[in-house]
Amino acid sequence: MYKVLVSDPISDMGIQQLVDAADISVEKKTGLSEDELVAIIGEYDALLVRSQTRVTARIMEAGKNLKVVGRAGVGVDNIDLEAATKQGIIVINAPDGNTITTCEHTFAMMMALSRHIPQAYMKTVQGEWDRKSFLGVELRNKTLGVLGMGRIGSEVAKRAKAFGMEILAYDPFLTEERAEKLQVTLATVDDIIRNADFMTVHTPLTPETRHMISGPQFEVMKKGMRIINCARGGVVDELALVEAIDQGIVAGAAFDVFEEEPPRADHPFLKHPKIVVTPHLGASTIEAQENVAIDVSEQVLHILRNEPYKNAVNMPQVPANVLNKLQPYFKLGEQLGVFVAQMIHGPVQEIHVKYSGDLADFDTQPITRHIIKGVLSFHLGSDVNIINSMHLAKVRDVNVVVQKSAATKGFTNLLQVTLKSSTEERLVAGTLLNGYGERIVQIDRFTVDVAPEGTLILISHTDKPGMIGSVGTTLGNNDVNIATMQVGRSEAGGNAIMALSVDRRLPKDVIGQLLQIDGILKAKEITL
Repeated sequence: MYKVLVSDPISDMGIQQLVDAADISVEKKTGLSEDELVAIIGEYDALLVRSQTRVTARIMEAGKNLKVVGRAGVGVDNIDLEAATKQGIIVINAPDGNTITTCEHTFAMMMALSRHIPQAYMKTVQGEWDRKSFLGVELRNKTLGVLGMGRIGSEVAKRAKAFGMEILAYDPFLTEERAEKLQVTLATVDDIIRNADFMTVHTPLTPETRHMISGPQFEVMKKGMRIINCARGGVVDELALVEAIDQGIVAGAAFDVFEEEPPRADHPFLKHPKIVVTPHLGASTIEAQENVAIDVSEQVLHILRNEPYKNAVNMPQVPANVLNKLQPYFKLGEQLGVFVAQMIHGPVQEIHVKYSGDLADFDTQPITRHIIKGVLSFHLGSDVNIINSMHLAKVRDVNVVVQKSAATKGFTNLLQVTLKSSTEERLVAGTLLNGYGERIVQIDRFTVDVAPEGTLILISHTDKPGMIGSVGTTLGNNDVNIATMQVGRSEAGGNAIMALSVDRRLPKDVIGQLLQIDGILKAKEITL
């Protein structure tokens, strides 16, 4: 039975699938302090939050059973991602659940700004019939600059086209081809500042985007610009914006977000006649609240059940269609890592991973994480998982090198894992065979066909008559039954390798007895 703690107000309908799950126990405890969470978090396998709970390093460290933190929303500013990664805790969010609602709120703010709706409303309900003070502008034939063409920015651009607006779009990952597909004009930030009539912000807040619209930008901005921000406070310099409005450079602004939330009572936005503000309502619709809770609950369920999942923010993002192709290789990658880690002598200095065949066309980072987990877990045990494996390799100065090649040596796909220590280099390669599953097909320079499972004995020896018989006799005398045997050699009479699968772990002195056989160079028990 897995225990899930919900520490913020989250839609009951959204978490219903967790409540209904036979293997899940859900508890709601909201308004907890950090100390209170630290005291109880060790009991839980998963933590669900919105924006109120700050999931700190202390909480992560106390969560000895914690496998996943789910954020029912997009932003994860309240979660210490570095601490989560170090502890091997998956952090997931719901990036799609509030896309449409934030997009629609952006348009609501744009319309309110262009037609002075909040100001006109206030005067009307106060008994003033003032039509002359609120002369607005149309959106049609205006140029809209979109900073950030992710999910929300793209949806805003789509709707702006329906209003007859011309779109200038900036995004560091936006290509000419995608811009053409979205029917927008690829632009720089400077292009937008100098030419747009309206500008809407849809970028995350990072050191690079903080105050990306500030004094220098306002100095060259097209006069009469209107600015909307329903993304993150801090992308636009608030004080510089107020100054630009007062100087007549900016005609007005509509902000749903602030650098500090809630804003101070004397914040200049709150009483400025040309600024429309809302209290971070971008995701505040019934549909969005349910959708983000449903999305994150579903992923938490998958993670606890060790099933494929998506939307991990401290993991590489993988599209569902790509994940389906990569997933069969996760187990193989981990098995190869565990196998080769037991072959090598001395501290591992470098892990070299090579993908050959169709896999070379994909982002194989998830497979690489499984491989690194396999290598490190031999020494570090259950402290290693696919979330923290790369981090643990880095802090141990283990260099990870990934290479890709179209050549496959006769296989549709081939994974090669090479470990280098100060004294030697060992290699193992594997693939998936239809009807047979995971197979090891190469050990060092020898071709083999070994199922990576159970207990194996790996023997390096001189290729000469009687070797197989001597090994079989030794194992038989110790009541060890051989299930399968593979022998690989490069040339007759030269060095060879023998890989045997046996029915049980070896008695302690069997490896020593094998090493006494004339011609055996190395013998190693490997468990998978």
